[in-house]
Amino acid sequence: MSIRVVIVDDQGMVRAGFGVLLNAQPDIEVVGEAVNGAEGLRVVADLRPDVVLMDVRMPVMDGLEATRRLLDGSPDAADPPKVLMLTTFDLDDYVYEALRAGASGFLLKDASAGELADAVRVVAAGDALLSPSITKRLISEFSRLGAPRSPSRARLAELTERETEVLTLVARGLSNGEIAAELVVAEQTVKTHFGRILMKLGLRDRPQAIVYAYEVGLVRPGD
Repeated sequence: MSIRVVIVDDQGMVRAGFGVLLNAQPDIEVVGEAVNGAEGLRVVADLRPDVVLMDVRMPVMDGLEATRRLLDGSPDAADPPKVLMLTTFDLDDYVYEALRAGASGFLLKDASAGELADAVRVVAAGDALLSPSITKRLISEFSRLGAPRSPSRARLAELTERETEVLTLVARGLSNGEIAAELVVAEQTVKTHFGRILMKLGLRDRPQAIVYAYEVGLVRPGD
């Protein structure tokens, strides 16, 4: 079954270009598009895609606000799509807030056809798309903000020692493969541990796990 995609961007050339590239893939279908966040919410509600390519900066309603409303956990959003933010710059000012809002990652608008298709597949599968530079930006933002913003570390007690170790390495920006090498275990074992971490902490994906780890002070900038 094809991965259903909606493209939300105020630039017609971007929508058209991405549409052509994605529709050329045998397993991806662009089912709709919108010119701003407000229209995007309506289109997504009507079409229920698997993935939304969401521009960060748009008139009427920007991508950050649209992502918040789309993924706010309301009854109407029982099974929301994955959101992949589109940006012109890798270190966009909205990185931190977009990840906290539930975005599954970021994609540069000058991405190649292969990168675009792979990104859609990655987030559709429930994984995150975070480049090392995005992770560094996230860490820098926590450094600027100072103290952790979460009021409680209580949920951390539900993790095993190994799960806490995995979460710490995830928050430092390591991939599953790198974590496996660090802990001398199979990569599938790391994936299993991380899946349990998400379930126990009530988190959606890797970006939210990184945000959570910094907010509760499990990892601090400079560690």
